[in-house]
Amino acid sequence: MQELNQSSVTEFILLGFAPNPRTNPLLFTFFLTFYLLILISNSLLITLIHQDSRLHIPMYFFISVLSTLDVCYTTTTVPQMLVHILSEKRTISFARCVAQMYIFLLFGVTESWLFSIMSVDRYVAICHPLRYKIIMSHWMCLLMVGICAAYGVVGGLCYTFFAMSLPYCGPNEIDHYFCEVPAVLKLACADTSLNDLVDFITGFNVIVVPLSLVVIVYANIFATIMKIHSAQGRVKAFSTCASHITVVTMFAIPCIIMYMSPGSDSLSNNGKKMALFYNIATAFLNPVIYSLRNKDVKKAFLKLMGQSRAPQ
Repeated sequence: MQELNQSSVTEFILLGFAPNPRTNPLLFTFFLTFYLLILISNSLLITLIHQDSRLHIPMYFFISVLSTLDVCYTTTTVPQMLVHILSEKRTISFARCVAQMYIFLLFGVTESWLFSIMSVDRYVAICHPLRYKIIMSHWMCLLMVGICAAYGVVGGLCYTFFAMSLPYCGPNEIDHYFCEVPAVLKLACADTSLNDLVDFITGFNVIVVPLSLVVIVYANIFATIMKIHSAQGRVKAFSTCASHITVVTMFAIPCIIMYMSPGSDSLSNNGKKMALFYNIATAFLNPVIYSLRNKDVKKAFLKLMGQSRAPQ
């Protein structure tokens, strides 16, 4: 035990992307641009929802929470990745690795459950429109978001505790750009089969269960939509669901592949690419998808621009 303690890892090296003096500046510019676009687009969407009274309904409240989560968990990983791209030293202390892992999972699991809550909101709006304001009251929306956050706290804690309680005595090179559970587990100096089982069960509860709820809810929504006699009414109802279905698909599929099979060696090379997709690409596309075809958001943006240009 004394020998193990003496050789235990105190810091990790994040390999990130292959260091290349020629391509690093280009890579840094690419990710910095994406990160700034994520901050600007999500912050703008949050501002529009807050400023325009027409957007003070549950659907846009949940979208603003989604944008906040996107900004938070992207900020947990991207700034550090940008520093490491231009730095020769790519180390992160054990404590910081634990903190990063937990915070990222906290926001990620919360967002996973938020998607299911957003589908319930669409169900009530389409299937029970006359009771929508009563069912989806302000306090009910806050309660739903609180439940999502509670799942995030517990789910992130389970993942992090079981991963970081293992002994790490070397090597200490993580083949990733941040401390993600599957990548870190590969360095453990112990059998990780129990962790793989725990991760599978936890992943089932925080990814598959909310995704299954989304599928069930939308099956009921589509059954209701098909009963609408007006073709225009059916198209309008489908269009309100299309954005949410697209976002859920982009987020859920890579997460299931990564966290439901953490022990698979076949995912080693693709892990960073999938993490980039659900960590950066979805955070960038979410505000675009929710606002591009949304007339209310466009009107709110034009109204905000008109106010900013008005003489003081």
